[in-house]
Amino acid sequence: MRSVILKYVRRFILATTSGLLVGVSSTIFLLALEIVEGSRDNNLWILYFLPVLGFLIGWVYHKFGQDIAAGNNLVIDEIHEPKKILPWHMAPFILIGTVLTHLVGGSAGREGTAVQMGAALTDQMNRFVRLNPTERKIFLAAGAGAGFGAAIGTPFAGVLFAMEFLYVSKIKIFAVGECAIASFIGYHFSHFLGAPHTLYPSAILPPTLWPALFWIAIAGIIFGLAARFFSVSTQLAHGLTQRFVPYPPLRPFLSGLLLLFLFYLEGSYRYIGLGLPQIQQALLQTSVWFDPLFKSFFTSLTIATGFKGGEFTPLVFIGTTLGSTLSQWLPLSFSTLGAAGFAAVFAGASNTPLACTVMAMEIFGVQIGPFAFVACYVSYLVSGHNGIYASQNRELSKFHRIQRTLFKWTSRRS
Repeated sequence: MRSVILKYVRRFILATTSGLLVGVSSTIFLLALEIVEGSRDNNLWILYFLPVLGFLIGWVYHKFGQDIAAGNNLVIDEIHEPKKILPWHMAPFILIGTVLTHLVGGSAGREGTAVQMGAALTDQMNRFVRLNPTERKIFLAAGAGAGFGAAIGTPFAGVLFAMEFLYVSKIKIFAVGECAIASFIGYHFSHFLGAPHTLYPSAILPPTLWPALFWIAIAGIIFGLAARFFSVSTQLAHGLTQRFVPYPPLRPFLSGLLLLFLFYLEGSYRYIGLGLPQIQQALLQTSVWFDPLFKSFFTSLTIATGFKGGEFTPLVFIGTTLGSTLSQWLPLSFSTLGAAGFAAVFAGASNTPLACTVMAMEIFGVQIGPFAFVACYVSYLVSGHNGIYASQNRELSKFHRIQRTLFKWTSRRS
């Protein structure tokens, strides 16, 4: 009995430590991003350094960071099959690389960076407290989920994300307690330290549920296709640059030149950096049809060629502006469709519909739940199996999983 109590006390302490590490690192990261985004927006001449810093980021990772270049896929691989402690430099490398990417206008996100930092910092506990392979899986997942929740400001979604992003077509319920402790402590500690979490306008929902859900499902199909387009185009750009530009530091240098030219040609600079003002704007008025298309192109080119950052915020940009645009043709408000797209495109690209449904409820309120659920799951089904996380386990197809679930349910009913 005493040994069991000590075991859970030990895990509680480790999960708490993980949450504190995530809270501190997320706060530093979010504050740094706020500073560089403001500096860049007020001094657009900084964009001219996009190719130079792209080369620098590529060179540093090529010279000193080849063991961490896989990023979130490395974290997933280690959770599936624990082999060795994540390198300690994974956290500072991805933090600095992402901050520099945003400083010079790279169209990238931030939550993927927070996931990597959370997992890498949590895994360093193994250097002081020896963890067995099962415990390593638990705390890697807890650190990753805590990073996701702390960066977005959605601790409940962080718990679910930790268990859902490992597999396609299923969620493996494990380490719920450790994930919850790390995620909530990470979020509240970052909030206590003054981390700047983004606030979004409330969604104005339709008065009747069932007709609206039909149109949300139609929109979910389009969201899923957008997620699939983003994943395929990013993989294609990555493959082409690897094939035709063999020296890794040259890839972000050349794409930086191309991005710089295209940003200048486009002229509005709406698609540089995170694009948070555009996301907020799309929830207040109808977006133009080319916003999601341009953001998808610029982000694929940024991420695929070696710049650092996540995909979450750009996918939120794509989903929110796409949903807002669809209000011109579907009988729902830009606010409803924008909020649904906010969660659904990332749900389809990352194969995490449940976490994204909960995330939408944390951001927009519980009343968005039915709409987010339908949009996220339809997008998830339409987006295919090859999302932004190549290391996700794909043993069972999405539709086979549904068939199996329905068969079990009907068998119990009979």
